[in-house]
Amino acid sequence: MKTRLCLVRHGETSWNAEQRLQGHLDIPLNPVGEAQAAATAASLATVHFAAVYSSDLQRARQTATAITRNRAAAVEFHDRLRERNYGAFQGLTYSEAETRFPDDYRRFKQRDPLFTFPGGGESLAEFSARVAEALTELANNHAGEQVLVVTHGGVLDIVHRLAAGKALDAPRDFTIPNAALNWIEYDGDTWHLVSWAERGHLEGTRDELPNA
Repeated sequence: MKTRLCLVRHGETSWNAEQRLQGHLDIPLNPVGEAQAAATAASLATVHFAAVYSSDLQRARQTATAITRNRAAAVEFHDRLRERNYGAFQGLTYSEAETRFPDDYRRFKQRDPLFTFPGGGESLAEFSARVAEALTELANNHAGEQVLVVTHGGVLDIVHRLAAGKALDAPRDFTIPNAALNWIEYDGDTWHLVSWAERGHLEGTRDELPNA
């Protein structure tokens, strides 16, 4: 039986607007992000979900809470749905990170699967394995059902590649807008892409993420 997932990137934060890497730092939604979360909630008001999961970081929690405000199902929060840990890059804008860590930034932009950020953090390979394991476990627990997942841009980058069969180090050729709807299916063995970056419910939305 196929499991269908609707994945939503959290609404906009002030750091998204500043092109600042958030990673595991706990940044709340800005007013634009709050409005986006409300618009996403309205667009999904008549859509049934057997369960709702979210990253435990505040920006995702706020988005998930807005979407489920009038639903019976409670949100389950999981740290495995968090954004990638960017180590010493966290808190810096992309341009600041490039200036301070030029060699590391080059490997980051090249999507080197084995590159680990200075100051700790996850390699792309480690991050991908975490996301794939979490989603596969979730899908197996909800075989034949439809589930909502609220998460982050980096996670959705991995998800698209997983469902579309794209390599980790391939250039990104798809968008990851804040608060858009992204649909994938799992047949018990393989992930499949259904629909991506649906944003007709949004007046405008940001994709400030680099090719990483």
